[in-house]
Amino acid sequence: MGKGSWESKIKENPELTAFQKKVLLAVMEIPRGKTRSYAWTAAKAGRSGAARAAGNALNKNPYAPYVPCHRVIASDGSIGGYAHGTEKKKRLLKKEGVRFKDKKGTVKGESRDKRSGK
Repeated sequence: MGKGSWESKIKENPELTAFQKKVLLAVMEIPRGKTRSYAWTAAKAGRSGAARAAGNALNKNPYAPYVPCHRVIASDGSIGGYAHGTEKKKRLLKKEGVRFKDKKGTVKGESRDKRSGK
């Protein structure tokens, strides 16, 4: 299924709130092999400062991993959470080429500014 099809599914899903839809559409913009922070995601969804709310919206993503919520991490580079477990999140990210600098799952090589959307 192409990107446009997933976008249509998100927009037409009556079970998602307007904010959840915006969050899911925001993560569709994250390229394969890249990550962004919960803060970036919240800002893209129109609610700067609502990183925790963005995380909660991602936790309810009915289209994972096709709508790539696994690409969203904490602003400090740590892995953050994942509804299907952090080990699966790490595996998905590694499969896409994301590298980690430690066993805890801290993402390597991206600037803090890029992840936070600044």
